[in-house]
Amino acid sequence: MKLGKQSIVFDHVYLGQAAVATGPKEKLGPLGSYFDQTYDDLYCGAKTWEKAEMQLMRDAIENCLTKNNIGSGEIDCFIGGDLNNQIIIGNYVMRDYDIPYLGVFGACSTSVEGLIIGAGMINGGSFNRVLAGTSSHNATSERQFRYPTEYGGQKPDTLTFTSTAAGVILLCDNATDLRLSGVTLGMVIDAKLNDPLDLGRAMAPAAFSTIEAHFRDFNTKPEDYDLIVTGDLSYYGKAMLIKLFKEINIDITDRYNDCGLLLYDRFQQEVFAGGSGCGCCAAVTYGYLLSKLRDKTYKKILVVATGALLNPVIVAQKETIPGIAHAAVIERIGE
Repeated sequence: MKLGKQSIVFDHVYLGQAAVATGPKEKLGPLGSYFDQTYDDLYCGAKTWEKAEMQLMRDAIENCLTKNNIGSGEIDCFIGGDLNNQIIIGNYVMRDYDIPYLGVFGACSTSVEGLIIGAGMINGGSFNRVLAGTSSHNATSERQFRYPTEYGGQKPDTLTFTSTAAGVILLCDNATDLRLSGVTLGMVIDAKLNDPLDLGRAMAPAAFSTIEAHFRDFNTKPEDYDLIVTGDLSYYGKAMLIKLFKEINIDITDRYNDCGLLLYDRFQQEVFAGGSGCGCCAAVTYGYLLSKLRDKTYKKILVVATGALLNPVIVAQKETIPGIAHAAVIERIGE
């Protein structure tokens, strides 16, 4: 059911088990124990970084299927995407699976975009089981969007560090202990910022727009959630989002955090402003936050994945960097 201008309410979309595979820096971060599979180097047993990211996605899919005790033939659709040109990671991984596939791109908002599409299919009665997943890799992202790692270019404190991670989750129509009760679709918001080394602040206005629309459509406030978490705003973007809400007399400080700050320890790990990338929100949400819902630390959370909608060509043409954010409400069923 549509709610307000941008939101949808679901009445029978549930979350099964999820799986996360990561690289070494994520393994050594504060949430390392919540991940299903980790690697000690960026190659993940493969010969190239792109193939390493494919391995992460494959690991997440296989672990997700195993944890849910189902085979790939029981999946109605896989919805996934990544940051590489032509979403090449998902496209190539899905060659090995006999599963209908939808490749989607929302930059770092892809994880929740996949949830939204899959939930619509299930709530509409078309499908029973959908996998939604996404991935990113620090080296593939640096090569594509900035400078190759070997270049050794100087990086500012505002840089967000692309995570090396993949996350996959099962959406289903049979009741589990968690439900996806509603979503808010974001609009493309251009704050007229143009620094590709400061994407957190470029995305913050989009996060503000979507969260504010979510509060309005659902008639809720920050206190109605145990946690509001954004995807990859990290240190500087988080501060900007808090400030934007204070300008309309809403204080989200006590209920708000960012996946890019949860995934790493900025003071002990060299991650600049904090984490980013498609895998950042997926790893934190599917690995850590679902565990905290299931152990009754949280009852209801709002996950807002954020994406910077740029590519190297348009940045070289001195264009600005628009952003987008999509939000999902995840609730624990029962006490």
